[in-house]
Amino acid sequence: MTATHPTRATATLLSGPRGWPEVVAATWRRSMRFRATAITLVLTSLAIFIICVVMALVIRNDLFESRKDEALHNARAAVSAAQKQLDAAQAGDDRVKIAAAWGEAQRVLARTASSDRIVGFRAETQGDGYAPTGFRSLEYSSTQLKLSNEIRTRVITVPGRQAWQSVALPQQDGSTTAGLVVGQLLDFRGVGTYDVYIAYDLSDADETLLFVQRTLWFAGITLVALIAAISWLVLRSVSAPIIEVADTSGRLAAGDLEVRLPVHGEDELASLAHSFNVMADSIQSQIAELAELSLVQQRFVSDVSHELRTPLTTIRLAAEMINDQREAFDPVTARTAELLYTQVRRFETLLADLLEISRYDAGSVQLEVEATSLAQLAEEMIEQLRPLAAAHDTELRLVAPGGYSPVDMDPRRVRRVLRNLIGNAIEHGEGQPVVITVDSDQHAVAVGVRDFGLGMRPGDVEHVFDRFWRADPSRKRTIGGTGLGLSIALGDAHLHRGTLEVWSELGVGTNFVLTIPRGTDVEVTRGPVPLEPEEAVVDLIDVTEPIALRPARETGDPSGSEADAAAGAQPGEDM
Repeated sequence: MTATHPTRATATLLSGPRGWPEVVAATWRRSMRFRATAITLVLTSLAIFIICVVMALVIRNDLFESRKDEALHNARAAVSAAQKQLDAAQAGDDRVKIAAAWGEAQRVLARTASSDRIVGFRAETQGDGYAPTGFRSLEYSSTQLKLSNEIRTRVITVPGRQAWQSVALPQQDGSTTAGLVVGQLLDFRGVGTYDVYIAYDLSDADETLLFVQRTLWFAGITLVALIAAISWLVLRSVSAPIIEVADTSGRLAAGDLEVRLPVHGEDELASLAHSFNVMADSIQSQIAELAELSLVQQRFVSDVSHELRTPLTTIRLAAEMINDQREAFDPVTARTAELLYTQVRRFETLLADLLEISRYDAGSVQLEVEATSLAQLAEEMIEQLRPLAAAHDTELRLVAPGGYSPVDMDPRRVRRVLRNLIGNAIEHGEGQPVVITVDSDQHAVAVGVRDFGLGMRPGDVEHVFDRFWRADPSRKRTIGGTGLGLSIALGDAHLHRGTLEVWSELGVGTNFVLTIPRGTDVEVTRGPVPLEPEEAVVDLIDVTEPIALRPARETGDPSGSEADAAAGAQPGEDM
């Protein structure tokens, strides 16, 4: 069991769970059902809000107009009844009769006006006799009614016409309610004219409007909730098959070739499920054919390789004997014997690589693990390859700050990886130094092989581990590579649950980094040897110390930039 890194655990605790905006945003991106329901809900809410507002305004105007018409009708009836009462009176100049007729007219107004808020003012006096000054109800005066000068002017100047005004009617508790004042002229022949104002309370209309508005809002909210629920159910019925298709596609992509979608009905979703099943059947049959063909190819390569081993061994022995006696031949025959021996050895190496590739394809490769020091393996391979490096005028430099503690690995396969990487660096380093860096940490050990050749283009780096791939097909192999070395090296790295990565930059060089974890349950996120080198190397002070390089253009070396331009590194041409 591996211990949890304290810093990482603390950072996780400090970050805490995501807030609701992040959750909503993530759900919006990932759920079509949520997104469609949210859009439907917002648009429906907006539409219902607009409809409710419009309906509330229309109902309010209709209620006001209805109450206004009712108030005008009641006021007109009350003033007409009072006018008839005054017209029927025979008061003459008798003060008592005038007062009695005027009092009866007020009672008729109060009786027929459907309101106890009545005020009358004397507008004009006729004749020289007695004329009452006016009247008012017991609770309201002209000041309380807050009559404007405009309504009084309209009533007095336009006889026979009604005038109305919206007012705030004060209540006994100090509050106010909406009201309407209707004014009309009352003529007492021989006595004078009076402008009469009747106030009507519209609080009942406000209560009705408030009830209607509450009903509208409740109905709107209920309707929005119902539409949201219906939309969710409808979208669920539509999206559930889509989600099932996505899950089934994921299982199919993961290798479950037997998975299929159930077909229900004859609608579009049924057609989709049927098409998916047909596609899955086609893919399954094609994969089966390809698997069978691949198996045939693997068997063919394995069988041919095994069958060739015996005659090839005989040919190699004969070639060795002829090559050993080449000094006794004439120059042409001696050169022929040497070429024969070299090509037979290369063919034997190619055959061995093909056998190894066939084992990888068949999944029959096994590791022979033992505790080994990676730094020691690197030193051994450097010593073995020094003659090859000397033949290419290349200096091998080891930088090993770590990697000395033993780690479980297959030393034969790691040696093969190092031989391939260092040999490629020698061949493609164009005579520049090759730096082998070994380091370790608590999670892994790693080795990097860096050359300072021409480097590769980004498009070439993507294919560097492909079988038989060459960055420059016209480039001649100088150490007899087969084109399978890097592919086999990558397989060896994966067998160790490690990684083999490459960095390359045109005109700068190439760096391969092999990282091997210290255990099968260790997850390596960053190896001890960086993939992209931070510094180049020029002077080796100590094999266990990092080495710094000053660029050629800064050191004043006149051949530096020209040598880099002329150098070529094609690490894809592996051994």
